[in-house]
Amino acid sequence: MRILVVEDEPTLAAQVASALVANGYVAEIATDGQQAHMLGEVETYDAVVLDLGLPVMDGITVLKKWRAGGLTVPVLILTARDHWHEKVAGIDAGADDYLTKPFHMEELLARVRALLRRAAGLASPELRCGDVTLDTRSARVSVDGQPIALTSHEFRVLDFLMHHQGTVVSRSTLTEHIYAQDFDRDSNTIEVFVGRLRRKLPPGMIETVRGFGYRLAAPT
Repeated sequence: MRILVVEDEPTLAAQVASALVANGYVAEIATDGQQAHMLGEVETYDAVVLDLGLPVMDGITVLKKWRAGGLTVPVLILTARDHWHEKVAGIDAGADDYLTKPFHMEELLARVRALLRRAAGLASPELRCGDVTLDTRSARVSVDGQPIALTSHEFRVLDFLMHHQGTVVSRSTLTEHIYAQDFDRDSNTIEVFVGRLRRKLPPGMIETVRGFGYRLAAPT
């Protein structure tokens, strides 16, 4: 899952991005509203953490432009504790949730997880497919109750497929969602990660839909 962090305070931006990466996400940073607007228009993200007090273009304007352009990515806005009117304006502009500063990083991570679950139509933080369980809170995966070790890229591929169970996902879509913008993206490596996952998961769980991509489904 790929998250855009829009925050002009360097230390906070780095802390949020670092926490996201430590929990299995790909995180990218934009430091002003104009940069954020451009990235949202040309890149693919699963969620956005958006500060409203931004230079060049404020967060409310960015959000309104995204929504007017049809961008439906879930957005968590960050506001100052005493700026209650920003919360109202943010929700009215199309935000999905808000968090006031200062905040605990665990709460931000929990709210991001909730946004991703809602976007995928899921309710529980534990994603299940047959005997496979992925705990989004701890970024751990188990098969029939036994933990399995995954590399960061294997986890990201499985995480995206678990959030989109039963849906055919193309290699290009997986590439867009598991790599950062500045990474040398090679969709051919997706086959390598899928191959490794197949050796660690129950047989038949990841189906190849020829000419289209992959589908995660519980073996029958």
